[in-house]
Amino acid sequence: MGIKERQERDKEAVRRSILDAARELFVNEGYQNVSIRKIAERIEYSPAALYGYFPSKDDIFFALAEEGFHLLHRPLDHATPSESPLDAVRRMLWHFWEFSVEQPQYFALMFLDRSVPSIRRVYERFAFARETKHELMSHLQRAIDEGTLPKSVVPAVAFRLLVTALIGVATMRLSDRLSPGENADDIARDTLEVTIAGLKAGVTLRSQSGLPCDSPEALDSLTVSATRQEPS
Repeated sequence: MGIKERQERDKEAVRRSILDAARELFVNEGYQNVSIRKIAERIEYSPAALYGYFPSKDDIFFALAEEGFHLLHRPLDHATPSESPLDAVRRMLWHFWEFSVEQPQYFALMFLDRSVPSIRRVYERFAFARETKHELMSHLQRAIDEGTLPKSVVPAVAFRLLVTALIGVATMRLSDRLSPGENADDIARDTLEVTIAGLKAGVTLRSQSGLPCDSPEALDSLTVSATRQEPS
């Protein structure tokens, strides 16, 4: 291994240690309560050294969020020829649930921390995340076109309701609010099926004025808390 390759490897190792330390601190103490100095102390580096890797604490969060979305939107299992549109929706949303179970720190940082910065500032970095969302929306539209879902259903609104339902169960699990003996997977499946059943039944939806699926606001509000504080 040459000097340049060794330097690149060492630099990546330091960057990795910064991100790992920051992720743990952000989740355990809350984004707004963690400083660059505290991250530096965790890995025994100087704050000035960290600025050589990330210009600000926000940039550390954006890097973590990008990693999280790559984990969330990793290639999914391919649909089978006999898979119905709603079965495809179930499959993709169950992958979302599994992400909350397998990557609890990323999930908590991306969806539960109210103080993280808005990803609108770096929206172009998350273009890949829209591809999976668009795929799920297309399955919802196919279900509407074939009559499985009522014509009154707006795909963007259905998407928001389904994702929000699973975020709620994940929050209960991560905050240890489930009773002993309750199975989080079963509750998640039941919540998903009840929400789909409500859509199929044509329940009147007050949120039918949902955001356009391509807007930065639509992506942002479904990836971090809508009540978060904007960075100063």
